Amino acid sequence: MSELGGRVRAWRARRGVTRKALAADSGLSERFLADVESGKGNVSINSLQAIASALHISLLELLQDAVRPALTRVQGLLLRLDDTQLDQAHSLLGSTFGLNDALGREQRVALIGLRGAGKSTLGNQLATARGVPFIELDREIEREAGTSMNEILLLHGQAGYRRYERRALFRIAEEHPGGVVMTTGGSIVSERETFDLLQSRFYCVWLKASPEEHMGRVVAQGDMRPFDATRGATHEALEDIRRILASREALYARADAVVDTAARTLKQSLRDLERAVPSMNTTSPAKRPTKETP
Repeated sequence: MSELGGRVRAWRARRGVTRKALAADSGLSERFLADVESGKGNVSINSLQAIASALHISLLELLQDAVRPALTRVQGLLLRLDDTQLDQAHSLLGSTFGLNDALGREQRVALIGLRGAGKSTLGNQLATARGVPFIELDREIEREAGTSMNEILLLHGQAGYRRYERRALFRIAEEHPGGVVMTTGGSIVSERETFDLLQSRFYCVWLKASPEEHMGRVVAQGDMRPFDATRGATHEALEDIRRILASREALYARADAVVDTAARTLKQSLRDLERAVPSMNTTSPAKRPTKETP
C-alpha cells in the first residue's frame, strides 16, 4: 500500500495535478486520496481505475514499475505485431542475444502434444540417451500440491490446478539447470500464461500424430481421457480427438520443433526426436531452424 501510494503521488506530481483537482476529476474525496498516498487507504480496483483515468493513464501504468524508455520503444513496436509475429520476435530475441541459452533453456526439453503421441515412451528413452532425468509434469504437480490430480481439481478447481502447475514449472527449471526431459499434459498450451512460462524455461517439441494414431494408442493404453468414449461410439470418440487437435494445432505449432510420429516406428521417432533437440553440453548451440519436421 505504501508503494502504491508513492506511485499515485509520483504520477500526480508528473501531471502537475493537485490533490484537490484529482479528487474532483476522480470523484473521490481528498481525505481518501490522502490516505491512499500515505499507504493507509483500503483502496479498491474501482477506486484505482478512477484515479488512473483522472491522471490519463492506464491502470497497468499505475500499478507497474516505471518502464525504461528503451523498453517502452520496444513495446511500441511489439504492440503492432500479431500473435504469430510475436512468437517469431520472441525466438529471434532469444537466439540473437543468447537469452535462451543463458537460462539453460535448450538443455531442458519439454514434450507437448495430445495424449497418444508417445510423449512418455519417447521422453523416457530420450532422457536415457542424454543422461538426464525424466519427469512427468503431472506427477510434479501432485508433488507440489501434496495430493492427487483428482483431489487438486476437486478442492481447488482448474484455477488452483494451474497455479500448482506454474509453481511446478518454476521449481523444475531451477532444480535441473543441467538438463531434463519432461512430458506435459495435452491442454497446457491452452493456458497462455502457463505456455509462455513453459516456452521461456524449456525447449518445447510437439510430438505430432494423426487422429487415428492418437485414438489407437490411447485405446491400447486403456484410458480414454479426455476423449468421450462413454457412449461406446468409436466414431464419436475419434471426432472428439479431431476437434481437440484442430482447436490446439496453432498452439502446438508454436513449439521450437515438431516431430511427426505418424507412420514411424519407435526407433525412427526417437532418432527424429534426437535430431530435433539441441545437443547436450554445448555452450553455444549451433543455430537451428525454428521448426524441424522429419
